Amino acid sequence: MTVSIPFATVLEKAQEYKADMTRFLRDMIAIPSESCDEEKVVLRIKEEMEKVGFDRVDIDPMGNVLGWIGNGPTLIAMDAHIDTVGVGNLDNWDFDPYLGMEDDEVIGGRGASDQEGGMASMVYAGKIIKDLGLEDEYTLLVTGTVQEEDCDGLCWQYIIEESEIRPEFVVSTEPTDCQIYRGQRGRMEIRVDVSGISCHGSAPERGDNAIFKMGHILNEIEQLADNLGDDPFLGKGTLTVSEVFFTSPSRCAVADSCAVSIDRRLTWGETWEGAIEEIQNLPAVQKYGAKVSMYNYDRPAYTGLVYPTECYFPAWKIDEDHIATKTLEASYELLFDKKPLVDKWTFSTNGVSIMGRYGIPVIGFGPGKEPEAHAPNEKTWKDHLVTCAAMYAVIPQMYLEKRNTQ
Repeated sequence: MTVSIPFATVLEKAQEYKADMTRFLRDMIAIPSESCDEEKVVLRIKEEMEKVGFDRVDIDPMGNVLGWIGNGPTLIAMDAHIDTVGVGNLDNWDFDPYLGMEDDEVIGGRGASDQEGGMASMVYAGKIIKDLGLEDEYTLLVTGTVQEEDCDGLCWQYIIEESEIRPEFVVSTEPTDCQIYRGQRGRMEIRVDVSGISCHGSAPERGDNAIFKMGHILNEIEQLADNLGDDPFLGKGTLTVSEVFFTSPSRCAVADSCAVSIDRRLTWGETWEGAIEEIQNLPAVQKYGAKVSMYNYDRPAYTGLVYPTECYFPAWKIDEDHIATKTLEASYELLFDKKPLVDKWTFSTNGVSIMGRYGIPVIGFGPGKEPEAHAPNEKTWKDHLVTCAAMYAVIPQMYLEKRNTQ
């Protein structure tokens, strides 16, 4: 394969823009942007895309920001969700999560790793492409997507179904510690409801305590957790009870309903139907006539758009020998003269829709580290921003060259 990409020059440019990426990331961190409240950070990203020379920048009806470079026939996308979770207990932070912090090596603040650092690197990869004339027979779409923390993949359901945009492959810039990730377990959100009959707490035998019933069900759910599917690459399926709800006339009464939420992680080969059926078949669920259902999501975007979906997010993976995997491996080796680690995410990403629902190949490469996500004192590394900007600048052309020599 003949490679015409000026790798050394790309690296020099990425290093040259380290300060710009740092400033831009700190600007994004300073704008609170929890799910469904991303408008201000979306406008800031649009401003930066236009400043560095993107050919076109749009905001779609859902509120995703879409930056375009080039007009070639092959559409390649790179994605960063730009919403964040909340900050939690401020006592656990050593610095203000929005004012953030910075030293010679790291940038701190909510969203630094998860996942606005990826956006900073993508935007400046676009500038590098423009600076060095790396446009080719491709169109690059850089997406800053909304509501991922609330409902991963919903943004891409909208992009694919409603905007009818279907890339040939997508780079997810979720944190990977600057390594290559090619899959993740799926997940779903399950609810179990059981009914009872209330009565005065002084004579509980007159009623039917829904909480006691749920206790039996929970014991069996805990045992079920040891007998879920497994996959050599993605690992085991898991479940955990994440919420408990009840109703009762008072603290002096028997509870007349109880419900729990279950976070179910699905490994390769597990389905949402099978996960529901496993719980429906538990003896206590059947004995007490409990209802097992999947949650739905219908929270309005910041634009007011409601785009409902079920809370099912399929597992996905691409092969070690897939052209997207090989493209990133080659790009990494030619840029940095060493082999990358190829691995998987523990958590969930927008790949659940892009690859899981629609079969569009996804490959991950991003700044920051998974353990920083949703944690106090979240941070990312300035060198990661440089590494990722260089990678993103060369991946589109490298993909074309790989594809044309197959």
